[in-house]
Amino acid sequence: MANRYRTLLGAAAGVAMLATAAVAPAQASAVAPVSVTFAAAEDVFVSQAEPAKSFATATWVSVCGTACGGATAGQRAALTRFKVTGIPQDAEDVKVTLDVVSARTTDTTVSVRPVTGAWTEAATTWNTRPALSAPVIGSHTGFTAGATAKLDVSSAVKGDGTYAFALTGTDATTTVLMSSRESGDRGPKLTVTYTEGTGGEQTGGPLPFTLAGTAALRASAKKVFAHYFSPYPISLDNQAPAGDYYARNYLKPDGESGKHAAYGGLLRDRPLGRDPITGDYALADLKTEVRQAIAAGLDGFTVDILSVTSAQWTRVQNLVKAAEAVDPGFKIVLMPDMNGLSSVDSAAFATAMAKLAASKSVYRLADDRLVVAPFKAEGRTAAWWSDWMKTMETQHGIKVALVPTFVDFNKHRDAFASISYGFSNWGSRSPAANAALTTNIDRAHGMGKIWMQPVSVQDERPNQSIFDEAGNTENLRATWKGAIDGKAEWVQLTTWNDYSENTQFAPSRNAGWTYLDISAYYLTCYKLGCPKITNDTAYLTHRVQPVAADPSYAQTKLMKLRDGSTAARDTVEVLTMLTAAGKVSVTIGGTTQTYDAPAGVSAKTFPLKAGTASASVTRSSAVVAKVVSPYAISATPYVQDLHYRAASSER
Repeated sequence: MANRYRTLLGAAAGVAMLATAAVAPAQASAVAPVSVTFAAAEDVFVSQAEPAKSFATATWVSVCGTACGGATAGQRAALTRFKVTGIPQDAEDVKVTLDVVSARTTDTTVSVRPVTGAWTEAATTWNTRPALSAPVIGSHTGFTAGATAKLDVSSAVKGDGTYAFALTGTDATTTVLMSSRESGDRGPKLTVTYTEGTGGEQTGGPLPFTLAGTAALRASAKKVFAHYFSPYPISLDNQAPAGDYYARNYLKPDGESGKHAAYGGLLRDRPLGRDPITGDYALADLKTEVRQAIAAGLDGFTVDILSVTSAQWTRVQNLVKAAEAVDPGFKIVLMPDMNGLSSVDSAAFATAMAKLAASKSVYRLADDRLVVAPFKAEGRTAAWWSDWMKTMETQHGIKVALVPTFVDFNKHRDAFASISYGFSNWGSRSPAANAALTTNIDRAHGMGKIWMQPVSVQDERPNQSIFDEAGNTENLRATWKGAIDGKAEWVQLTTWNDYSENTQFAPSRNAGWTYLDISAYYLTCYKLGCPKITNDTAYLTHRVQPVAADPSYAQTKLMKLRDGSTAARDTVEVLTMLTAAGKVSVTIGGTTQTYDAPAGVSAKTFPLKAGTASASVTRSSAVVAKVVSPYAISATPYVQDLHYRAASSER
């Protein structure tokens, strides 16, 4: 099993750099917000005291508790539905309010809940009402006759779509609202306020299929998160990529005063660069990453929490803010890292998690339990976690759904079973080590737990002198297959952006969007069933050196294959997703070979040779897809670099 031991070398370097080289943010220019209002498509109230009566034609609605009017069963509740259209996908700082006009002045409280059950204005009575058991998402206390009250429902509105809400109360005094459609423009309204995105950061591009909309993907009970590692944001100093901190210090063997020289530099890849920007660049970059993840169909990030005091802690808090601003429906799962937090006491840890949990973007279950998925949970005993969960409930009023992510699941699963909602493990990064993934999933399900399956691309760690053989995209496809075949409830892409371990899915210099694009297909298979291929696409993956090649730089520490990994190999892989069968021509180092590829998804490998690599797909003598790798293959690399490059015919 892969041991995700981190020296926190990159984290420490990032903290030191930020203390000396950070650029003070300039003030961003103001962007005028846009507000759009939608009138209710349907609304009605129901009365427990008159359970069979329809109030569909009433020009007002009532909300009241069970003791309404002194009755023992006098509860009243209102239902309203809206159709939202025309909200841009790149809208930022989105806030949505349910607006109602009061007919009386009262000091009562009205709460709002999302409604998913079927109902119609004409047919709904107390006896036929849908379930009103969803958690409260907003409330308002104190109503003035003729005035508009606004209830925040931002967390429930994910963009264009149809949304229904219930208004409920606990007061014995009736809250009477003129908010019925029958009252004219005083009926209930939904107001969506946002600022328009620049469009430049919405970088989702051509895929081999039509990706379902965000609402359809999120409607699936199956969730896909990507593990966010805070030391490696898009930019560390807001400089141009040719000379920024990544280029000067992490990608050069002599960077950071030579502290990484023994292994040829800290990193082999980096996030896609950008030009300097004005304003709060750190928050802007986090918003970009949230948008990138949404464009790939992800439900959220599991955020690695290395510290509760440092610059990494600030970055975690800003990631939560970024998700709130871009789309509160994109969820942040709290993943405290028990390597970095091994010395933090329980009370301080609880206070920090409770602070994050105040955000609507932080992931909770339908019953309002806060999901906490600690990495290397076995770093603390099950008894310690049990006591911590009690502290969260008694001191902060937060019930926790614990989903421990183990380094060694089978050793610790029984000890944690009684306190856990589900299980996960960090997993391995080679096809050989991922040959029987459904075994752990079945074990978790047999214990009555959900399972979060790790899905990975590769793993090469220069600073730890170790690598796994991913077999081009074979490991990626194998781990997705395990999640699908095993019916895992959740998936965690490990990782979004840990460049020190070279496990990243995020758009990067060495792979562009390729790994996210491939995963978007398997994500759709996992959530909705495999989609029809509608656009012929070819992906090319390869290393830039043979595994055994010696670097020309005086590198004293070289990576060695991890025990239990698939045997190292030197191959170029062509992965095709085709609308119909086609002929593939592959050229590597000046040698061309051809083969027939079937419709659908298929992969074929060829020997790695020095030079360039390309592939094209033809059908009826016409080229339908062509990909040329921009990464040259050399038998004499400068530093040892075993990170697989990737390229797509569609980007």
